[in-house]
Amino acid sequence: MVHSAVQVAAHIRQDYPSGVQAEVLENRQREKAHAEIVRFVDSERDGTLSVEEKRNARIILYGHSWGASEAVTLARELGREGIPVLLTVQVDSVSKPGENDRVIPPNVAAAANFYQPDGFLHGQAHIRAADPERTHIIGNFRFDYKANPILCKQYPWYDRLFMRSHIEIECDPRVWTQVESMIQSRLPAPGHSNRENTVTAQ
Repeated sequence: MVHSAVQVAAHIRQDYPSGVQAEVLENRQREKAHAEIVRFVDSERDGTLSVEEKRNARIILYGHSWGASEAVTLARELGREGIPVLLTVQVDSVSKPGENDRVIPPNVAAAANFYQPDGFLHGQAHIRAADPERTHIIGNFRFDYKANPILCKQYPWYDRLFMRSHIEIECDPRVWTQVESMIQSRLPAPGHSNRENTVTAQ
């Protein structure tokens, strides 16, 4: 629960006791995340996804650091299978080897990017849509912690020493309040959900 991405998922589960599945997985568990999403979208539970099941999928992916890079990669994989994604949110996205976290695939309806520019580890400063007619880039939002540092006392000292700004954006409540608001705005009002939704963080 020290991680903000985990806290956001917990808030969503609390606000949506039914109708929404919110899961948090480590960035190296993309295959598991993919399998879980397919299983959840398979409403008929027959092991295959129909055109209608794919069309009705309501998926949101978000993450921090390598997890943000994995979220975009997972969205791209879903796109190759014809599965749409409502929203991706990257927080200080650091591209994993062989991945492209800068270009958002056309199956994603909207995408947002939060980043900070300092330190050895710093986020992707600019994301763009592969197809601007299909994907709306909400914005690339820069945060600077030199003038307004964030105390992340709950994190290990070595993280705070060697990845200071990268950790500051991870524990900045201003960032994660916006992330949660973006996610919530794409979900039905609590208690009024007639379609299942899945939210995955990495």
